[in-house]
Order: sequence, then structure tokens, then C-alpha cells
Amino acid sequence: MAENYTVKNVDSFIIIGFDHLPNQKFLGLLILITYMLILLGNGINLCIILTDRHLHKPMYILICNLAVVDIMFSSTCSTTMISVLLAEIKTVSYYSCISRMFFYHVGDFTICFALTLMAIDRLIAIRLPLRYHSIVTNSRTCLLILLTWLIAIALMVVLTLVVDSVPYCQPIIRYVFCDYPSMIRAACVNPELYFFLPAMINMWWFAVLFPFVMCTYGVLAYSVTKLSNNSSKKQMINTCLSHLIVLLSFYLPKLVSNLLTRIGVVLTLTERNAILIIASLIPPLINPTVYCTRTKEIRKRIADIFLHKKVVPNHLKVLS
Repeated sequence: MAENYTVKNVDSFIIIGFDHLPNQKFLGLLILITYMLILLGNGINLCIILTDRHLHKPMYILICNLAVVDIMFSSTCSTTMISVLLAEIKTVSYYSCISRMFFYHVGDFTICFALTLMAIDRLIAIRLPLRYHSIVTNSRTCLLILLTWLIAIALMVVLTLVVDSVPYCQPIIRYVFCDYPSMIRAACVNPELYFFLPAMINMWWFAVLFPFVMCTYGVLAYSVTKLSNNSSKKQMINTCLSHLIVLLSFYLPKLVSNLLTRIGVVLTLTERNAILIIASLIPPLINPTVYCTRTKEIRKRIADIFLHKKVVPNHLKVLS
């Protein structure tokens, strides 16, 4: 039926990416549970960091930023998929679709920048420990975070203007939620011409940022082996391992998808949608789990809350 549409402007889109799948309710339930866990995990991280003054430090500000991005990033796609699968509401208004696309990709870009900032933070902490607090301050960290948000928003303003300017032949989205590729493929244009800018952005990610961050962790690994204090070495290894898990959970699905496409492997629509769902939900689920379980201060604060221990400020401990 999709081929019968010949409209130039659409008021809404119909999402049909799940139509051919069996057990749609079960998949919707899994996505709902995953989304609830994402909100819970990131919400706990945010609450702990915001309410504990001792965690108002650059590294925790970066974790806090990542939690905010994860919530926004996952919400834009999860709510659409849950609505389609569980509520059976497949229609999304045009402006709702384009706004979800905007915030989804802003989140995607910002996560990439956030992981880069976190790698740089750890590099300075290990390579220049005596100068770390003078180089990495709260104000500079917040300024860099703001800059990454502004860059991501600027990029998405350009892509949103492109999407908004094209005519649409059919109000059908063959993917599972609203993003740039799905909206461009619904338009009456040659999609390849409109993928040049996203391809340049992906090239920047995979050819510059990802190798840079991996080299950063290579330097960190080498520096950790030179530490003489076993306690410090163990702490640094745990911190770097946490960051690597988060980094790979974000980049790996994207790398797999891009590499398979580059070597000529033709993915079915179901396979593309599966990779898209994994890339959109797994990183926001893993991030708070990793930081809750592998960051000593956050783990201790959670334990204090569940064990009903009263947290005493350090200056009061000294007096007592």
C-alpha cells in the first residue's frame, strides 16, 4: 500500500518497521523494561551526584552529563517503539517525528563527544596527576560540555533543515522510529545525495574521534603499568576498564553496521532495525550500570542509602 501514496507534504508518518515481526507485544515489553531500567539507572546516578557535594568534581560532572544525554537519547526512540508495539499507535505527527529525530541525533552526537571528554579527563589525571586539579576544573569542564552540546545542536539544525525542505512521496517510515535516514528514505529524492553530510560526520567519528580515544586508552594502559603503588594501579585499571566498556558499547554496533555495509554485505530491513535498536538502547543501559558498580564513590553512596547509613560530611568527621 505504501507505493500508492503520491503526496508532496505529509501531516504524519506511519511507522511500519515492526509490521512483519511476530511477538510484537513481547518485544514491546522488553523495550519498555529496558527503558525503565535506563531511567532508573541514570536517574540514580544523577540524584547521587547532584545531592552529594563531595561528588561535585569534573569526572562526576562528566558522568552526570552522560546520564542526562542517555535519558534524552533513549527517550526519543523508546517512546515511539513502545507506542507502536504496545499501544498499537503507529502514526506519528510530522512535527513530532522531526523533533524526535532532532533530539535523537543531538543525543547521539553528544554521547560521542562526552566519551571523548571523559577519555581526556582520565589521560590528564594519570599523566599529569600533580597538575590535574589546576588544569581540569569544574568551570572548564562545564564549558567544554556546553561547547559539545552547541556543536551537536548546530549539526542537527543543519540536518533538520534538510529533512524539512524535502518533499515526501509517502507518509511511510520503514524503520522503527524517526531518525534522519528513515525520514530521508521516505522522501521523493535520491537518498544517496542526502547522506553526504552524515557520512562526513561518521567519518569524523570513526576516523578521528574513535582512534583518538583508543590511543588515549592505550597511553593510559601504558601509564598504569608504570605505577608503583598497587592500590593506585588497581583503582586506575578499574576506572579505565569502566570507560572502555562504555566506549565499546556505544561504538561497536555502529562499527559493525558500517563495516558490513562497506564490505558489501546487504543487510535486511530486520537486521538494520535490530542493530539500530541495540545501538540506541544498550549504551544508555550499560552506562549507569557500569558507573554504579565500578565507581567506588557512587557504589559506596548507593550502599549507604540502602543500608540506611547517615552520610556525614568530612569536616564533621574530623571534628568528631
